[in-house]
Amino acid sequence: MSDSADSLQVVTFQLGEELYGVDIMDVEGIVKIEDVRPIPNAPAYVEGIFNLRGEIIPVINLHRRFHIQHANLSEEDELLSGFVVINIDGRHMAIIIDKVSRVVTVSAEAIQPPPEVISGIGAEYIQGVVNEENHYLIILDINRLFSVRELQQLEHIQR
Repeated sequence: MSDSADSLQVVTFQLGEELYGVDIMDVEGIVKIEDVRPIPNAPAYVEGIFNLRGEIIPVINLHRRFHIQHANLSEEDELLSGFVVINIDGRHMAIIIDKVSRVVTVSAEAIQPPPEVISGIGAEYIQGVVNEENHYLIILDINRLFSVRELQQLEHIQR
């Protein structure tokens, strides 16, 4: 969804050395790092669960899922780390981010199709790429981040 037919509002954040974003309409909120409880026998990319206002939310570690190194952040930048809570088909999940950036409006014509691989993330997970002045903004397609089977596993974890 977007403000108009030819623009998209994107919540941007840093993962490793790259800048990523997700459609603001898929974001439920941004929260500070919480006490995450590990889950035995969970998939390797599941960090654990945490309680957000009475709801149990699985925490996804995209660093592990896509083999991305954590960013080297200053103490000041570490204050901007946390979780982006997203909504995938009515399921809430938190993804760990190195640093929240800002909300930007991107024109549809600035979004280019993704190359085959960017920093270990396959093109199937990317909605598009925006070439900005000194970096790229990689827009993730959250609806394709997880297979149906993985979503079922995550739903089971929430119970």
